Amino acid sequence: MKVAKLWISLGLVIAISFAVLGYYGGEIYHSMPPIPKQVVSTDGTVLMTEQDILDGQNVWQSMGGQEIGSVWGHGAYVAPDWSADWLHRESEMLLHRWAQTETGNSYDRLNDDQQALLLSRLKKEMRTNTYDSGSGQITLSPDRAQTFTELSRYYAGLFGHDPQFDKLRDDYAIPSNALKDPARAKALNAFFFWAAWSCAAERPGENVSYTNNWPHEPLVGNTLTGSMVIWSVVSFVLLLAGIGALAWYYATQKHTEGEERFPEKDPLLALSPTPSMKATLKYFWVVTALVVVQAALGAITAHYQVEGSSFYGIPIADWIPYSVTRTWHTQLGIFWIATAWLATGLFVAPAVSGHEPNLQRAGVNFLFVCLLIIVVGSMVGQWFAIQQRLGFTANFWFGHQGYEYVDLGRFWQIFLTVGLFLWLFLMARAIWPALKKGSETRNLLVLFLLASTAIPLFYVPGLMWGQHTHLAIAEYWRWWVVHLWVEGFFEVFATVVMAFLFTRMGLLRVRVATGSVLFSTIIFLFGGIIGTFHHLYFSGTPIGVLAFGAAFSALEVVPLCLIGFEAYENLTLTRARPWVKAYKWPIYFFVAVAFWNLVGAGLFGFFINPPVALYYMQGLNTTPVHGHTALFGVYGTLGIGLMLFCLRGLTTNFEWKTGALRFSFWAINIGLLLMVLLSLLPIGLMQTWASVEHGYWYARSAEFMTRGIIHNFVWLRVIGDSIFTLGLLALGWFILGLKTGWSLKGERVPYLSDKPKAKAVSSRK
Repeated sequence: MKVAKLWISLGLVIAISFAVLGYYGGEIYHSMPPIPKQVVSTDGTVLMTEQDILDGQNVWQSMGGQEIGSVWGHGAYVAPDWSADWLHRESEMLLHRWAQTETGNSYDRLNDDQQALLLSRLKKEMRTNTYDSGSGQITLSPDRAQTFTELSRYYAGLFGHDPQFDKLRDDYAIPSNALKDPARAKALNAFFFWAAWSCAAERPGENVSYTNNWPHEPLVGNTLTGSMVIWSVVSFVLLLAGIGALAWYYATQKHTEGEERFPEKDPLLALSPTPSMKATLKYFWVVTALVVVQAALGAITAHYQVEGSSFYGIPIADWIPYSVTRTWHTQLGIFWIATAWLATGLFVAPAVSGHEPNLQRAGVNFLFVCLLIIVVGSMVGQWFAIQQRLGFTANFWFGHQGYEYVDLGRFWQIFLTVGLFLWLFLMARAIWPALKKGSETRNLLVLFLLASTAIPLFYVPGLMWGQHTHLAIAEYWRWWVVHLWVEGFFEVFATVVMAFLFTRMGLLRVRVATGSVLFSTIIFLFGGIIGTFHHLYFSGTPIGVLAFGAAFSALEVVPLCLIGFEAYENLTLTRARPWVKAYKWPIYFFVAVAFWNLVGAGLFGFFINPPVALYYMQGLNTTPVHGHTALFGVYGTLGIGLMLFCLRGLTTNFEWKTGALRFSFWAINIGLLLMVLLSLLPIGLMQTWASVEHGYWYARSAEFMTRGIIHNFVWLRVIGDSIFTLGLLALGWFILGLKTGWSLKGERVPYLSDKPKAKAVSSRK
């Protein structure tokens, strides 16, 4: 296919996809559950106000939000989903109240006919939408109003310091006195009530709740809907059709089997790193440090599932409770992966253009200082927030926003956004001279610049919600960042960078690289942009979101069916010429990316993506199965591979001692696989059974999660975690050795001739 047609196709895919994404973003405003001005009982007693609910959302965010349990299925996994937990407890309390009042017995002691009558009454009570759009009020029956009061006392004790909840707090990994102010506890209860009310109250004129009948709760009639089944079947059919179409397309293309003409010598020997390229070295040191710290925080976070207030007997919860360690663990993952990719861009830009702009090194150094301030400052702010030492406004700006992967305060978000645009400026000024030349690489350079532009541009949606923005709207914009920024355009950027590296090394022709990258980007974004909706099935969104999300998330998997070819081709490159052996382990990490793309993003991703699956699985341990194997397996491994390529370019004159690197590669990948297969996946499957059989609340309950068999599988995770951590430490040891010398042999690779005198990159004075 001609390059011009590919560009047109890419433009159409992006334009149409974002039109759909934007349209349904507007529709969410009409379908999301209303926040009432007041919730009152039939006798006129005001139970809560709109401000109470909004303040309660801020309280929840300041505690860690989605890092301490979840709401509507999004968040952490040790504590319950608070919307499902409140809904079930409220339902049981109503049933017991009615049974005791009308028969003098508990609900459990009633016969089947009596229970059936009360269950029918409960469904009518919970599913009837009493919101009056004229007055802005929700009206509750006296029984439900009394239940709200009693349940409020329960949660106030749980998040306070009531000693009767000590065991349960430990099971949930919540420290005693997590909320020190009774007013905050009252507001939190208002928010939890509203989130649970949204799960059962039916949308006007429909027979499904605002959350599309999520969570599965048989007591109130929350069960699978016909639309979930239909669109799940459609997603299966589209997946098979897409795989067939792509396989057919691949088979019709001409694949030359002849011998490729690869360079006899390493072209990168002609590379003379410029001052700005050398300045990226410290970025990679920080990347190495952050990944080790992230792994340590991950170990502590996982251990909290068996010891909710300590780490092997050390009482650390008062200082770094679960919500802090998990916040830092997830945030550092984004930080170090993004830093590795940003540093790669700063290294590659002058290399591909042969141009070093004035003050480029100063800009690289300034950006480095800014990134350090953002990382440290945001982490300190989050700690103060979770310790309840910040007011609502201060928390929003400098503390903890409570949204997974975008937890940092708004000030730090703005600071990071400015830093990303500064990075784009540094990239653009470095490659601009090459763009003006109109060489064979022009199309690849344009795509490189567009992918670079998308990185700061698609972090901006993280600024689209405010302190009191409706949860459904905040979730919509959050997934623009998590899915489109992290999983989308960063991958496009990395694909282009890899193409540049291979063309620069003479292992891939520019024309082939350009066509392949454009085609891959079209296929990936065709499913990926609209596929964002699969995160939003149950977040107060209309049925169209479920339909498009199911269909296009299936199409996201289609390109991964041919991932074996990519892995094989990358592996073959290591045997192209003797000098390519110097790049063996960076290329092996790219092979690992292909493997985890298929397994983590493909198999484990589609395992939970269809609506019929996610209805039962959302927020269970099946989610971190996909999260770990996709985020680290794909994007983390890719970041390590890119980092190693850049470090190879900075140490071209020396041969590496690769023993530690070899161990690191295999330990990281084997450890990650064991972490999933021995622990996360079995727990997730057992939770799924519990969710289907008894209801979602039970799969997340302390009763289920503290069973001996669950704890056994948690302990089995130590095997994979230990191997994985040793691999990361070996990687850090190797990279440190590039500075100290113990990772270098101190001699040129023997099969390379003297370094050519012509320099590929010039530094303008």
